[in-house]
Amino acid sequence: MSFLIKVLVNGVALWVAALLIDGIVFDEGSSTTAQVLTIAAVALIFGVLNAIIKPILTILSLPVLILTLGLFTFILNAIMLWLTKWVASWFDLGFDVESFWWDAVLGALIITIVSMILNAVLPDGRD
Repeated sequence: MSFLIKVLVNGVALWVAALLIDGIVFDEGSSTTAQVLTIAAVALIFGVLNAIIKPILTILSLPVLILTLGLFTFILNAIMLWLTKWVASWFDLGFDVESFWWDAVLGALIITIVSMILNAVLPDGRD
Protein backbone atom coordinates (compact mmCIF):
# COMPACT_ATOMS: atom_id res chain seq x y z
CA MET A 1 0.00 0.00 0.00
CA SER A 2 2.87 2.35 0.76
CA PHE A 3 4.30 1.90 -2.75
CA LEU A 4 0.90 2.70 -4.25
CA ILE A 5 0.73 5.93 -2.25
CA LYS A 6 4.23 6.85 -3.44
CA VAL A 7 3.23 6.25 -7.06
CA LEU A 8 0.13 8.39 -6.53
CA VAL A 9 2.24 11.18 -5.00
CA ASN A 10 4.73 10.94 -7.89
CA GLY A 11 1.87 11.11 -10.38
CA VAL A 12 0.38 14.22 -8.83
CA ALA A 13 3.83 15.85 -8.59
CA LEU A 14 4.62 15.06 -12.24
CA TRP A 15 1.22 16.38 -13.30
CA VAL A 16 1.73 19.65 -11.38
CA ALA A 17 5.20 20.03 -12.91
CA ALA A 18 3.72 19.51 -16.38
CA LEU A 19 1.10 22.17 -15.66
CA LEU A 20 3.63 24.74 -14.45
CA ILE A 21 6.50 24.16 -16.89
CA ASP A 22 5.94 24.35 -20.63
CA GLY A 23 8.87 22.02 -21.39
CA ILE A 24 7.39 19.07 -19.48
CA VAL A 25 4.60 17.65 -21.60
CA PHE A 26 2.18 14.76 -21.39
CA ASP A 27 0.45 13.81 -24.65
CA GLU A 28 -2.47 16.23 -24.84
CA GLY A 29 -4.22 14.78 -27.88
CA SER A 30 -5.74 11.85 -26.04
CA SER A 31 -8.76 11.40 -23.80
CA THR A 32 -8.74 12.14 -20.09
CA THR A 33 -8.61 8.44 -19.23
CA ALA A 34 -5.59 7.94 -21.48
CA GLN A 35 -3.87 10.95 -19.89
CA VAL A 36 -4.48 9.61 -16.38
CA LEU A 37 -3.14 6.19 -17.39
CA THR A 38 -0.10 7.84 -18.99
CA ILE A 39 0.58 9.86 -15.84
CA ALA A 40 0.21 6.70 -13.73
CA ALA A 41 2.61 4.76 -15.96
CA VAL A 42 5.18 7.58 -15.95
CA ALA A 43 4.83 7.88 -12.16
CA LEU A 44 5.45 4.14 -11.83
CA ILE A 45 8.58 4.41 -14.01
CA PHE A 46 9.73 7.45 -12.01
CA GLY A 47 9.22 5.59 -8.72
CA VAL A 48 11.06 2.47 -9.87
CA LEU A 49 13.99 4.51 -11.20
CA ASN A 50 14.13 6.51 -7.96
CA ALA A 51 14.20 3.28 -5.96
CA ILE A 52 16.88 1.55 -8.04
CA ILE A 53 19.07 4.11 -9.83
CA LYS A 54 18.99 7.14 -7.52
CA PRO A 55 20.79 5.50 -4.56
CA ILE A 56 23.59 4.43 -6.90
CA LEU A 57 23.89 7.94 -8.35
CA THR A 58 23.80 9.43 -4.86
CA ILE A 59 26.70 7.28 -3.69
CA LEU A 60 28.71 7.99 -6.85
CA SER A 61 28.17 11.73 -6.52
CA LEU A 62 28.75 11.90 -2.77
CA PRO A 63 31.87 14.11 -3.02
CA VAL A 64 29.99 16.63 -5.17
CA LEU A 65 27.00 16.51 -2.83
CA ILE A 66 29.25 17.28 0.14
CA LEU A 67 31.05 20.03 -1.77
CA THR A 68 27.78 21.73 -2.76
CA LEU A 69 26.18 21.15 0.65
CA GLY A 70 23.46 19.00 -0.90
CA LEU A 71 22.41 21.34 -3.69
CA PHE A 72 23.58 18.82 -6.28
CA THR A 73 20.52 16.80 -5.24
CA PHE A 74 18.45 18.98 -7.58
CA ILE A 75 20.70 17.96 -10.47
CA LEU A 76 20.33 14.29 -9.46
CA ASN A 77 16.55 14.72 -9.42
CA ALA A 78 16.72 16.33 -12.87
CA ILE A 79 18.77 13.36 -14.10
CA MET A 80 16.09 11.04 -12.73
CA LEU A 81 13.41 13.03 -14.58
CA TRP A 82 15.50 12.86 -17.75
CA LEU A 83 15.92 9.08 -17.32
CA THR A 84 12.17 8.77 -16.81
CA LYS A 85 11.63 10.53 -20.12
CA TRP A 86 14.06 8.14 -21.79
CA VAL A 87 12.44 4.99 -20.36
CA ALA A 88 8.92 6.31 -21.08
CA SER A 89 9.91 6.74 -24.73
CA TRP A 90 10.57 2.98 -24.91
CA PHE A 91 6.90 2.39 -24.14
CA ASP A 92 5.68 5.31 -26.32
CA LEU A 93 3.90 6.94 -23.37
CA GLY A 94 3.75 10.49 -24.67
CA PHE A 95 5.91 12.06 -21.96
CA ASP A 96 8.59 14.58 -22.88
CA VAL A 97 11.05 16.86 -21.11
CA GLU A 98 12.34 19.27 -23.74
CA SER A 99 15.56 20.62 -22.25
CA PHE A 100 17.69 19.36 -19.40
CA TRP A 101 18.82 22.57 -17.76
CA TRP A 102 15.67 24.63 -17.34
CA ASP A 103 12.85 22.17 -17.81
CA ALA A 104 14.29 19.16 -15.99
CA VAL A 105 15.92 21.09 -13.15
CA LEU A 106 12.89 23.30 -12.50
CA GLY A 107 10.62 20.29 -12.90
CA ALA A 108 12.67 18.39 -10.34
CA LEU A 109 12.37 21.32 -7.96
CA ILE A 110 8.58 21.42 -8.36
CA ILE A 111 8.29 17.64 -8.04
CA THR A 112 10.35 17.75 -4.84
CA ILE A 113 8.20 20.49 -3.30
CA VAL A 114 4.87 18.89 -4.26
CA SER A 115 6.03 15.45 -3.08
CA MET A 116 7.22 16.89 0.21
CA ILE A 117 3.84 18.57 0.81
CA LEU A 118 1.82 15.50 -0.16
CA ASN A 119 3.99 13.14 1.90
CA ALA A 120 3.45 15.38 4.94
CA VAL A 121 -0.33 15.29 4.47
CA LEU A 122 -0.88 11.65 3.43
CA PRO A 123 -0.55 8.77 5.88
CA ASP A 124 2.48 6.52 5.50
CA GLY A 125 1.51 3.66 7.79
CA ARG A 126 3.79 4.76 10.65
CA ASP A 127 1.24 7.09 12.26
